[in-house]
Amino acid sequence: MHKKILEYLNEAILLFNQKLTLTYINSAGEALLAESAKHIIGRSAKEIFKRSNPSVLAHLKQCLQNNEAFVDREVTLDNPKKSRVVHLSITPLLADKMCDKILVELQPLDQHLKITKEEQLVEQYHISRMLIRGLAHEIKNPLGGLRGAAQLLDLELDDEELKEYTQIIIAEADRLKELIDKILGPNKPPQKKSLNIHQALERVRQLVMAEATENTEIESDYDPSIPLLQADKNQLIQAFLNIVRNAVQACEENGKIILKTRVHRNMTIGRKHYKLLVKVDIIDNGMGIKENMLGQIFYPMITGRPEGTGLGLSISQSLINQHHGVIECCSEPNKTIFSVYLPLECDDVG
Repeated sequence: MHKKILEYLNEAILLFNQKLTLTYINSAGEALLAESAKHIIGRSAKEIFKRSNPSVLAHLKQCLQNNEAFVDREVTLDNPKKSRVVHLSITPLLADKMCDKILVELQPLDQHLKITKEEQLVEQYHISRMLIRGLAHEIKNPLGGLRGAAQLLDLELDDEELKEYTQIIIAEADRLKELIDKILGPNKPPQKKSLNIHQALERVRQLVMAEATENTEIESDYDPSIPLLQADKNQLIQAFLNIVRNAVQACEENGKIILKTRVHRNMTIGRKHYKLLVKVDIIDNGMGIKENMLGQIFYPMITGRPEGTGLGLSISQSLINQHHGVIECCSEPNKTIFSVYLPLECDDVG
């Protein structure tokens, strides 16, 4: 039972015995050390940490000898693939006042910052939705009255030229209502069914290729092992379509877009932890998004293009949020990545 709980943690958890031999490692630990449990369990702490950071081994020995916990922040672990900065915690587990096992916790600093960013993104989304709904309510009420008055006036008028003015009022009131409804986003709950994510993405690719110029190239880099997810196919198509269309518009001549899928493990979204997710990256070689715009692109009516409405990304975020997912973006010239995370399982831990 305890091991099952540990598998849900974002922190890497390692357990060593009195001989400083590794007896347990969770999924986050496997990801951090880039080693599978099958290959690393049974190795000594010396073998595990001698290259990445020998000082960790010294702290483990000290903990074993003195039965004292140790905490250090911003410890660097070097490995051939990628150096990671972690918060380190070493705790002796006592039996008869003697250290029987040692618990090591490693929390990647970038993961800690990422969780904070995701929580802020979800909170930002909910706050903006509340503000928009309140504003929409205040606008739609007098707008309905304005349209009703124009209709009554239209019935009283005999002059066709004057009727043209009332028809303009009615048409513009309808246009404003439609715009407000778009800003509010989807109001229907998703009709979730088992879905292969690649079916939705391929539909999007076909639609965009039919619209795009001959110089636009859309590649797919799919992981065929991704399991089915519970989702509303039409809503996901709309969410991805908005992002891919934006990518096409951001590219100039010889635009290249890549649709990439991978399994992603252990992520917290809106204070809920998911062990298994699908990550969809939409990558384009366009001009990029200005740094001062990155934090605002999911707000309604925010756009960097003169002809844009600024509603596409807001609607996409809303649709993905209804599936308990989140959209993130990073951008630099010639490379913008929109990453969509969607939980593949419902057995989450709050």
